[in-house]
Amino acid sequence: MYRQVLVLAVFTAFLCGFPASCARNVNYRPIIGILAQENIKDDPHAQGSSYIAASYVKHLESAGARVVPIHLLLPGGNVDIEKSQFTRAARIFYELAIKANDASDYFPIWGTCQGFQQLTVLTSNKNLLTLTDTKAVALPLTFSPGAQNSRLFKKFPKDVLQSLSEENITSNFHSWSLSIQNYSSNAKLKRFYRVLTTNTDGKKEFISTMEAYQYPFYAVQWHPEKSPFEWIEKDGMVHTLSAIKATFYTAHFFVSEAMKNHHQFSSQSEEEKALIYNYQPVFKGMNSIFLQNYYFD
Repeated sequence: MYRQVLVLAVFTAFLCGFPASCARNVNYRPIIGILAQENIKDDPHAQGSSYIAASYVKHLESAGARVVPIHLLLPGGNVDIEKSQFTRAARIFYELAIKANDASDYFPIWGTCQGFQQLTVLTSNKNLLTLTDTKAVALPLTFSPGAQNSRLFKKFPKDVLQSLSEENITSNFHSWSLSIQNYSSNAKLKRFYRVLTTNTDGKKEFISTMEAYQYPFYAVQWHPEKSPFEWIEKDGMVHTLSAIKATFYTAHFFVSEAMKNHHQFSSQSEEEKALIYNYQPVFKGMNSIFLQNYYFD
């Protein structure tokens, strides 16, 4: 069964290299943590108890970051967006990021697909998602007024913004969405997040991109990492040059945000032990929803 709706990427920039690499308040050796997900049931390639799709890792590496997997403790069962081990871990990092940013310690977060959904739950303390017909479809983005001058989009080239707004190049693989109606009726979400883009399944208008007003938190309901790194032949998959270019600029943006963070390991040996280079991705086949996965005990 295709379960992309249960794939979450909360990209948490919380680590960096050593101080010598941090010049003029920019860390040119950023390390970004990706929170692992409980294994998909009946995955014949599964090893251990959790995984990270390699496309998320490649996405960040393509823009100049290194990756550390954040393992789950005692994972079990399907991912429940309110009660799972994954959700509890995500909440820990969300609260750490809030506390750090409040203390002027730059700590960005990025959520993709269920990561987007998870952030809405963490912020509102409610599950406000609604079903939409968006399981396998590529769509153009409808930009909100002024969104092209947002932190996320303001440095995107004009041709990329035009492609995003006119071409079907954002891959959607989700059954649940945050509707404009539910966002507008929740005071916590309205105060916290600025809506940058929306989409519709023909019946319901939902939010597809947002950023926090006061925090470096960003979320997309679509999948920028899929175009260059996933190759299953399926509706919603796009490999055009404009889609791949848009992928790069999303990665470039978040890595540039991570470069503002100056957390570090206690030693170089500790850093090396944590990096994802210590793990080997497993090739799952050309017809798999993820071409490669990293698996963890």
